[in-house]
Amino acid sequence: MTASYKKLFKMLIDLDMKKKNLCEKAGISIASITKIGRGGTVTTDILIKICTALDCTVDDIMDIVPDKETSC
Repeated sequence: MTASYKKLFKMLIDLDMKKKNLCEKAGISIASITKIGRGGTVTTDILIKICTALDCTVDDIMDIVPDKETSC
């Protein structure tokens, strides 16, 4: 299973907020946002800071999606 942050990026578009603005408001580095954008892992502390800055829950910014099965 992997995490999908499409909801976060849609929320930023809806709020007309740039990634840089989110970094400043949440007190996180641009590297963390880059990791999220590339499907990498981030700590729960980063997710909590983002949720606090956007006044939302983790369910509002991410989904857990099953890995695609591959045929042999």
